[in-house]
Amino acid sequence: MADITEAPEAKRTRGQAKPKAEAAKAGRIVLAVDIGGSHVKAELSSGSERRAVVSGRGMTAARMVAALSELTADWHYDVVAMGYPGPVAAHRPAADPFNLGPGWKGYDFEAALGKPVRMVNDALMQAIGSYESGRMLFLGLGTGLGSAMIAENVCMPLELAHMPYRKKTFEDYVGERGLEDRGKGRWRKSVFDVAGRLSAALLPDYIVIGGGNVDRLKELPPNCRRGNNDNAFRGGFRIWLDDSLRL
Repeated sequence: MADITEAPEAKRTRGQAKPKAEAAKAGRIVLAVDIGGSHVKAELSSGSERRAVVSGRGMTAARMVAALSELTADWHYDVVAMGYPGPVAAHRPAADPFNLGPGWKGYDFEAALGKPVRMVNDALMQAIGSYESGRMLFLGLGTGLGSAMIAENVCMPLELAHMPYRKKTFEDYVGERGLEDRGKGRWRKSVFDVAGRLSAALLPDYIVIGGGNVDRLKELPPNCRRGNNDNAFRGGFRIWLDDSLRL
């Protein structure tokens, strides 16, 4: 029996509309799945509570499919969108994730679930849900540093976390390790510096900062907006329902 829990952020932000009209217009229901190192979370575009199952280092791809099938046994859906914590190629994992079990690379989720599946990097899925227009850079402050860019509806996953920065990498300074090792004050200064450097290099119209640690920022760097974890699910719905996006 899977360890099923209600997702911690199940209560939706006040005033944030859910795209039910988009789902009805498209005539199909999307199951959005956010795969994380501690939980796998799921929600329907037609309107549902958010459900979660505990993941962790023992969670293989096959076990995730079994747990997800049990988690959603009483739900009807037509297509699946997945946010995956690693690189993705042709809607399949291109490598095993760091914080989960083995067996993910190349796994055929369409065959396993019996539904059409579109998979993107988890940072990109949250970026898609955060996107408004123009050129947007997304930075996810969590265990590491997630990143993605959307330019005029063209969606581009990025791998900025391990690029050299000072004596280490961006992730070492603004990820969880940087927060724990250097303290909140120095970590915040690094977030401001990294956001400024990436803005100068990539020239976005605006930056959205999301991820679990964005709430630790008292203020945001210039030209930055605060993201919300709910946007990961909105992004999953948009992957199937917004034809203007180019994945």
